[in-house]
Amino acid sequence: VQLQASGGGLVQAGGSLRLSCVASGRTFSNYVMGWFRQAPGKEREFVAVISVSSSMTYHADSVKGRFTISRDNAKNTVYLQMNSLKPEDTAVYYCAAAQRYGSRRDEYLYWGQGTLVTVSS
Repeated sequence: VQLQASGGGLVQAGGSLRLSCVASGRTFSNYVMGWFRQAPGKEREFVAVISVSSSMTYHADSVKGRFTISRDNAKNTVYLQMNSLKPEDTAVYYCAAAQRYGSRRDEYLYWGQGTLVTVSS
């Protein structure tokens, strides 16, 4: 699976962005999809995951209530709607595909190239 993330940019604190990740190469609807992020000098961390049918989602505590993961299998796309952004949300955001529902990095087989989100105070 090839993954292409987009939608990052510079936004003021309190603002919103929607990230998109388009998949190609294999059957998108067969894969659990997740978002991770990596801030400068920090390890990559889990943000959110969605099951193949969208019946289950899970968000990290740090983004719960502000971010929402969703997917459109007809468009081979997973989204991350980010509201009420904070400076600490500044990071490169990565989409990833897995065959099992989970939040561990090592469960994800395919990764996108990342898109930078910068939140100014």
